Amino acid sequence: MKRRILLVDDDVAILLTLKAVLEISGFEVETAASAREAKLRIKANEYHMVITDLRMESETAGQEVAAAARKAPNRPAVAILTAYPPADADWVTHATDKMLVKPMNTQDLLRQIEALLIAHEDKKGLANEKKLESLAVSEASKKPRKLAESRAR
Repeated sequence: MKRRILLVDDDVAILLTLKAVLEISGFEVETAASAREAKLRIKANEYHMVITDLRMESETAGQEVAAAARKAPNRPAVAILTAYPPADADWVTHATDKMLVKPMNTQDLLRQIEALLIAHEDKKGLANEKKLESLAVSEASKKPRKLAESRAR
């Protein structure tokens, strides 16, 4: 199964170049040229990763895309791709997993994307394990109560 990436950038040359690089490397890539288009795609499709430019139609466009991806049911990995990383990048740690700075060597970009996807899947796996453990503990604590209730009848 190919991993699906949504690539978001208002610079069509960058969008098409990165799309080609990622497809050659075995990814299935969809593109969006604005935050509005990206948010619609995120609602309609599932992605393993969303890579978005930071500044597009507005200064906060990339943040909006990252927030929409964070709310998606499958929780894709999120990376911001920008030539102008903000000095105060506190928000990045909340909304995204990684900041990628343009221009970037193709091999470095692919290596960072692979590492991010692996780390993100591991993190999701741990979160799911914890949910299952807590559900099992919750169910186990209900059994003695149900047994006692049925005997009391």
